[in-house]
Amino acid sequence: MFAPGYYFLKKEVTMGFIITLIVLAAMIALFSAMVSKSGSEKVVDVDRFHSLKKARRGMGGLVILIIVVAVIIKSIVVIPPGKVGVVVLFGHVGDRALKNGIHLINPLARVVKMSVRTEEYTMSGTTAEGYIKGDDAIDALTSEGLKVRLDLTAWYHLVGEDAPKVFQTIGPNYEHKIVRPALRTAIRDAVVKYTASGIYTEKRSQVIQDIETIVKELIGDRGIVVEEILLRNVILPKRLMDAIDTKLAAEQEAQKMEFILKKEQKERERKVVEADGIKKANQIIAAGLTDKYLRWYRIDMMKQLVNSPNNTIIFIPEDMKTTPIINIPSSKNR
Repeated sequence: MFAPGYYFLKKEVTMGFIITLIVLAAMIALFSAMVSKSGSEKVVDVDRFHSLKKARRGMGGLVILIIVVAVIIKSIVVIPPGKVGVVVLFGHVGDRALKNGIHLINPLARVVKMSVRTEEYTMSGTTAEGYIKGDDAIDALTSEGLKVRLDLTAWYHLVGEDAPKVFQTIGPNYEHKIVRPALRTAIRDAVVKYTASGIYTEKRSQVIQDIETIVKELIGDRGIVVEEILLRNVILPKRLMDAIDTKLAAEQEAQKMEFILKKEQKERERKVVEADGIKKANQIIAAGLTDKYLRWYRIDMMKQLVNSPNNTIIFIPEDMKTTPIINIPSSKNR
């Protein structure tokens, strides 16, 4: 797979080739006009001679105009947003990168445009997702010798000021030469410090931090900045995944039972508090229930029953031995 910088380079070479053809065509036309002039007949018609002379002058002016336009076109370069330009003249790479905007350069030089935007490099086990088509997930060994597969995405960008150095020392396809090998090495160096179950569960964030640290150390000051590492997926051996899932399910069940026990404990404490309150309330009520109060309370209740239109029979317990029954006639019989 070709890097994005390759296409910019190809475009610049094609434009330079077209302009070169234009200049060559103009030079050939000028040379043809000069040869035709020197080889013309010595005796010609005067009017025809002046016409040919004017035509040759016009042809020469046109050739000069074409050359001037070609030189102007080659001298002006526009750098679009998100890119920088690297000037290359006769194999020599300029020290200064061209920023966004219009620039005047040597018409014999070419400009390679390189992106400084945030790029992503993905290594995935899914065929159509990664930078390289196909299964590109990374196999790494854990501390206990088990093999795990990781899907990973790295965000990075090219430092604009360092673009000439990167182009001269690495080339436009620095993703394949620098970013990819650094990521693969960092993943394997980081994973070997942890167990497979740890990477799959609580140590995931720590693994990502270790990968970022190692990648930055490997790339160093090469003009490429790694912004963030995204660990997309961790694939463990099937037996280990089943064991981890069983363990997690058991832990969740234990947490559930612990929650239920705490809930029941709180409910028991609530009932004890409620019973204690009822007990104290009954003690307070019992302390105030004297014989005189009970007698007065019975009389008051009887008055309320007598005045009620729904009651026809009233039970009046005077003591524990007798229960008088009084039949009260309804309002119709009164």
